[in-house]
Amino acid sequence: MTLRFVTTPLQAPIAAPAQRAGGVDPALLPAFGTAPGHEALLQRLRDPRVLFVTTGQQPALFTGPIYTIHKALSAAALARLLEDRWDRPVVPVFWVAGDDHDFAEANHAAWIGQDGSVVAASLPPRPAEAPLTPMYREPLGPAVAEALAAISAELPPSEFREETLAWLGRHFQPAATVATSYRDALAELLAPHGVVMFESTHPATKRAAAPLLLRALEASAELEDALAARAEGLATAGTDSGMTLGVGATLVMLDCRLGRDRLMRQADGFATRRGKAPWRLDELAALAGKEPERFSPNVLLRPVVESALLPTVAYLGGPGELRYLALTPPIYRRLGVAPQEPLPRWSGVLVEPRVTRVLEKFGITLEELMEPPGPLEARLVRSHLPGDALSALETLRAAIEAGYETIGRAAADIDPTLAKPVQGARHQALAGSHDVERKLVQHLKKREETELGQIARARAAVWPLGKPQERVLTLAPFLARYGPALLGELLGAIRSWYEEALEGAPAPA
Repeated sequence: MTLRFVTTPLQAPIAAPAQRAGGVDPALLPAFGTAPGHEALLQRLRDPRVLFVTTGQQPALFTGPIYTIHKALSAAALARLLEDRWDRPVVPVFWVAGDDHDFAEANHAAWIGQDGSVVAASLPPRPAEAPLTPMYREPLGPAVAEALAAISAELPPSEFREETLAWLGRHFQPAATVATSYRDALAELLAPHGVVMFESTHPATKRAAAPLLLRALEASAELEDALAARAEGLATAGTDSGMTLGVGATLVMLDCRLGRDRLMRQADGFATRRGKAPWRLDELAALAGKEPERFSPNVLLRPVVESALLPTVAYLGGPGELRYLALTPPIYRRLGVAPQEPLPRWSGVLVEPRVTRVLEKFGITLEELMEPPGPLEARLVRSHLPGDALSALETLRAAIEAGYETIGRAAADIDPTLAKPVQGARHQALAGSHDVERKLVQHLKKREETELGQIARARAAVWPLGKPQERVLTLAPFLARYGPALLGELLGAIRSWYEEALEGAPAPA
């Protein structure tokens, strides 16, 4: 495969995960998603020694940005590596965060169009007055057919085009919810690589998690103080968690008439933040017994729930997640849950042959291409200026500098007040030379539109909209061009990356 994977360097060494007691409560087995090829994998879940490497993400249209796939394959790579080292089953699990209610983050997908620019499709925005419905209850609606038509129109003929569009069409149907379409599409795609989906919104998961959420509510005042102290300690050490801890905000969300709502601590109990509905702890306990599906953890409590329900040895997250996960140790301690090791997922850029050709043609690096537009283009255009013109400009500027230095000394001897006007004249003369060069460059740019267009298209492919590729583009067009073998190649590269990153890592205590 001619596609290259360029890894983002690690900012700091990573720690090796530690083993723990294994085994899954059989009552949770229905929460693991199924897909063709998962039968043998699901059988492994019954092994009493089984451990997990988990990752997860909120659902999104067409499986969301590519970093979702980076996360899933990172879990697969690390799980295989640990399984080989420990000689016990380690299963990669993708935690489908179907409770998430941020529709603006979930309702769109983007890719590179046939003209080389970024193209996007989205579902209609949620009305401002609408409830914040969790994604596992939010239907895609008829507009998903238009989104499918949009991506179909932009995918040029290729070996795997129809196969890729059929995969999207099977799962992203109007009657499906955002979460189920996302879950099922990922389950099918990742089954060959051993990744199993776990439904955080499955009734079995909700029943199992409810007691822990109630304990978090009961201890909410202590947890708030402990988290504030932890945040202060991190800030003193120069670490920003990236999170604002609200006064009185618990770690538990409740699905009510306004959708998913934060429970806030009150003097006599709790109340939902937006709906202002009052609740006593005993009322919430009774509700959790009858309708556990209405309760969910916030982002700080979620990894604690994961580790409480599953024997998880590592959670793989992106930079932002790892920053806020640094806040969580007090939650694990207070709720008596064994912590998993938070580790970075693989991060990088998929560099296609067409981009490599541009880099080679112009003799530039990927890092230069991923800088803001302007300086690179100007440098490339300037390189086309006739050598004698550049030489003449440099000679002219040197002569201006030397001449005005002599004039400035003479002027200062005659009258010190003349120094400033002479300096102003010097600046004007130099500015004139630079103005001439700018005009030459501008006219060259018009002549070099084809080459500058190549640069612009290559930049859009690796740094779309001025953001990392993995945070903007979706996977489907890459699959259409390179086929499912792409995932196997990337998985191998990620495993090599973890092997190198964990080489010499300190052994767990």
